[in-house]
Amino acid sequence: MTNGSSTPERRPDGAALVIAAILAGLAIIIFWQTSQMRVPPVQQRVGPTVFPYVVASGLLLLAIGTVVSALRNGFPVRSRDDYQPIFWIVGGLVAQILLLSTAGFSIATGVLFALTARGFGRGPLWQTIPIGVVFSFIVWFIFAKGLQLSLPAGPLENLLTTGSFGG
Repeated sequence: MTNGSSTPERRPDGAALVIAAILAGLAIIIFWQTSQMRVPPVQQRVGPTVFPYVVASGLLLLAIGTVVSALRNGFPVRSRDDYQPIFWIVGGLVAQILLLSTAGFSIATGVLFALTARGFGRGPLWQTIPIGVVFSFIVWFIFAKGLQLSLPAGPLENLLTTGSFGG
């Protein structure tokens, strides 16, 4: 079926309609949960309910706009997904979760950095792991020593800050 032009007419974008439904659902949940909040009379005009209502209104407007664009075929045709980068990035997240408590923040986050870089097609792992560990150690040092915030310390952090591998 054509509309008089040489390109066939596309159906409404189903993925965009699903996204619009999710946005609208989130907006409805936020509206409902916010309406259930007990607010003291002093705070009823401008209080803790204002911001959630603004966020829910924004989500609802985004949902409406997404529906309109989906029905007008306003989104470009998507290409096929390449799952290999997704597997590299998810693998990096899993590795970080598994390494965080034993290897510490710098090594675990360095591995995440390297596997994410590999997912984006950058550098060999032998090069990106050390770069990630150095950057992660700098972040750990700023947070742990400069800001006095607790991040998991591993052997590398202990060696470089106390001179020994133990805590």
